[in-house]
Amino acid sequence: MAISAKELPLGKVFTPDFRFTIPSFQRAYIWKTENILQLVSDLDDACKSPGTPYFLGSLILVREGDNRYDVIDGQQRLVSLSIIIAVLRDLERDPDLMRQLDALLVEPGDKLRGIVTEPRLTLRERDAAFFREHVQEDNLESVFDMNDDDLATAAQRNIVANIRKTYDEISNWSDAGRQQFAQYLVNEVTLVIVTTDDLDGAHRIFDVMNMRGLPLTPSDVFKARATAGLSTAELDVYAARWDDIIDPLGDDPHDCEEFFAYLHLVLTHKPATDKLIEDFLADVLQPYIDKGTVPTFINQVLAPYAMAWRIIARPSDTILPAEVRSRLEGLDDYRSHEWKPVAMWALVNSYRGLGDADLSPFVVRASRIARTTATLESLGAHDERRLLEILTALEQVTGIRTLNRTGALERRGYANAAIRDLDKGYLVQRVNGLHVSDGDREGALVRLHGEMQGDGDLVRLLLIRANEQKAGMQLDRPRRFSALPIMPLDIERSKSFADWPQDQHDFWMYRLGNMALVQGPEDQLDRLSEYPARRDRMLLRADSRRFPLTNQLKDFADCTPALLEARQEEAVRLIVEYWGIRYDKDARDLTKQNVDELSKTSPRPSHSSRRVTIRQVIDAGLLVPGERLVWERPRKGERWFATVTENGRLRLDDGSEYPTPTAAARAAAGGRRGGGLDVWKRTRNGQKLSDIWKQFRLQAQ
Repeated sequence: MAISAKELPLGKVFTPDFRFTIPSFQRAYIWKTENILQLVSDLDDACKSPGTPYFLGSLILVREGDNRYDVIDGQQRLVSLSIIIAVLRDLERDPDLMRQLDALLVEPGDKLRGIVTEPRLTLRERDAAFFREHVQEDNLESVFDMNDDDLATAAQRNIVANIRKTYDEISNWSDAGRQQFAQYLVNEVTLVIVTTDDLDGAHRIFDVMNMRGLPLTPSDVFKARATAGLSTAELDVYAARWDDIIDPLGDDPHDCEEFFAYLHLVLTHKPATDKLIEDFLADVLQPYIDKGTVPTFINQVLAPYAMAWRIIARPSDTILPAEVRSRLEGLDDYRSHEWKPVAMWALVNSYRGLGDADLSPFVVRASRIARTTATLESLGAHDERRLLEILTALEQVTGIRTLNRTGALERRGYANAAIRDLDKGYLVQRVNGLHVSDGDREGALVRLHGEMQGDGDLVRLLLIRANEQKAGMQLDRPRRFSALPIMPLDIERSKSFADWPQDQHDFWMYRLGNMALVQGPEDQLDRLSEYPARRDRMLLRADSRRFPLTNQLKDFADCTPALLEARQEEAVRLIVEYWGIRYDKDARDLTKQNVDELSKTSPRPSHSSRRVTIRQVIDAGLLVPGERLVWERPRKGERWFATVTENGRLRLDDGSEYPTPTAAARAAAGGRRGGGLDVWKRTRNGQKLSDIWKQFRLQAQ
């Protein structure tokens, strides 16, 4: 078994030297949006320190001849990197850079050298064509036009969701920032390529690298360094004490690293780098080692902050006041974690005895460690009012920055600024990192009134806030619940919506007013096109009716534009009241302001992955009613035509009309899944709809 290993930058990996194939026996692409957004955030942080390589792990490959390799380990990263590159390509305007980014995904070919045009990465058979056609070889407009009905596998749904989230994240960056990121990605992000000639050998390598000799965590390194200078008697005591503190945090390496990274931020007020171990040792531990006060660090720093970390993870199991528990539970609704170091600081500085080895702020039911449940008095509680003020302000700014799509690096900077001011003893109202500007308020209002396609988690969170504000209390949530649209995606065959113009349906489809919280999965309304049936299903379970904005649907026999507009206004008002941002510094009621006027001055992303409608393209003058479109499949001898209608639909020659190009393509081809923007072309010049849609998106910045 011949084995080779070499470290290469991505610019040398996505070249003719490698053709990657995911074997059919491999699992599908399973990364979720939080995984790829974490990767984007980590790489974005790293690229702020040019010249410092970022190691992205190893690929384990089996050589199948010449430059062709089966991927045994590394599929999730290769697919995710391809998605990131595709997004960068789509947002780039420089033709040379677009071409270079495209060449990372698809080999452009060279007839003189005998190099054929083909994708650099081929997925499993079920997903290969989809990934090639809609991600690697096409601009992403075809993906933005799809919904779950157009996707055949869970992997395709993950790919589409990750494209949308990555697009929304990276589109917030400046052109120069994206180009810097792309250069860093190609030149300084590295992988170790491990190759062998047989599959059994590859699996043995995989087992050795992943199942044996588990790598040291940051905690292991810090513990070894901290206790190295202790006397023999102290060593046993404080090594055990360290384990008692850290073991309850769990064995997830990422969580462990995140805890120490945030502890470093709290203690040093320094920005994070990709050298956590070096930075923590030098900035935090070494001063204690030099002074011979390592036990002080363990007892007075590590112990209380680790306990604060545990409280943040399980606030409902503690004896803390109900309002404090409620705020911490609310903060845990957010995918971003930059609020955690501020919450850690607030807890440690509100309970003097948080690190006491003999007391626990948790309700102790059974434990091998002799502990008793503490009381707030024994924990040294003081100034809990200030704690609640901090957590309230923290949830407010976290929600607003989530809405306004503030980047991870900026969010971390705000957390750093907040802790610095809190350390100085500033009043909460004067803490910079917890301040909400009028621009932030206006941006949040604009976003709340806008479309939220592809932001299912955010819609669900916002509706939780609105429903709890309306109920005047924290609501018990069903174990599984979803934010579902009141209207169906396709109203063509629905009697309930026969009087709705298509453009009015499109306007409301992805707005808060059309959404309601319902117990159960996201697909439970898919087969229901009539409003009464959809409403009754939403209200079927008692756990759904506990949400006031859902329960009020029982009072409406019909779904009308006026109903959705009223729901929209109420939801927005409740959310801004929850966050206390209804009024600006001049006491203007922002909910009464014209949203179009606010949008002119408020910060907002220049791009978005939300679906572009046929009506929008017509109104922009990029498509003309009456135009003929054609979809040709020469190999099958098939050809279909569609006409652009005045009401913003595509009409097939059989007279049926459809609201999206993808829906029209699916109907023409008898249920074929996939995107329609990449198949329909103008009959007069052969221009693809995906190119027209992308032109609209660029003009609409």
